[in-house]
Amino acid sequence: MLKLSRYVLYDILRSKVIIAYALFLGVITFSLFSLEDNESKAILSLLNIVLIIIPLMSMIFTTIHYYNSYEFIELLLAQPMGRGRILLSEYGGVAISLVTAFWTGAGIPVLLYAFNPTGMALLFTGTCLTLIFTSLAFVTAVRARDKARGIGMALLLWFYFALIYDGLILMILFTFSDYPMEKATLALAALNPIDLGRIFIMLKMDISALMGYTGALYKQFFGSAQGILFTTAIMLAWIIAPLLIALRMFRKKDL
Repeated sequence: MLKLSRYVLYDILRSKVIIAYALFLGVITFSLFSLEDNESKAILSLLNIVLIIIPLMSMIFTTIHYYNSYEFIELLLAQPMGRGRILLSEYGGVAISLVTAFWTGAGIPVLLYAFNPTGMALLFTGTCLTLIFTSLAFVTAVRARDKARGIGMALLLWFYFALIYDGLILMILFTFSDYPMEKATLALAALNPIDLGRIFIMLKMDISALMGYTGALYKQFFGSAQGILFTTAIMLAWIIAPLLIALRMFRKKDL
């Protein structure tokens, strides 16, 4: 499996898309840190890129790569190799290449300009979101045989997590505004890795006072060791669960 993953990784790292992605992140990140006199402002601006662009890139690139590699996957299936081994090798190659591009483009500038808990939280969140949305992309790609349908499902899934979910949360909070919802919002945030990452990073920036009592509750929880373990566990669950679903569908799918 490692040999196959290395082959996939080597093939992807030569891709112009991955190189352009790393350069894009590098230019944006270096520009933000150079233009802003305060590193916190640069991190706040970079936060939008991490929460929007990285999930979108992970979903689209992974989905397209899977369909472009379909004939190669069929060739591998003709060999004495397990289906799980093949899919995990593909996932490993894609995930490592996207994480490498993220750390090359955004990680190096952050380590140079903001080597602090906030910067580390940003890199942790970006890495987790890359792995999570790569897993989700494999679910949509394995499920849909048609390329256009698979890409459409990936975009719809990204649109839900990036935009629609926040609207649903606001509607729920408005509807039940007469009830104490602080603890419930912690559970609701765990259902969306983007929201969980946003809360985790913003609380590292010491702006919880602007969020009122809810911010104080978040700060008390996420600022503790228990909160860090909770965030890590939820992120790992979001990485592993979709990947297991994709593996199950891939083993049963008639190619």
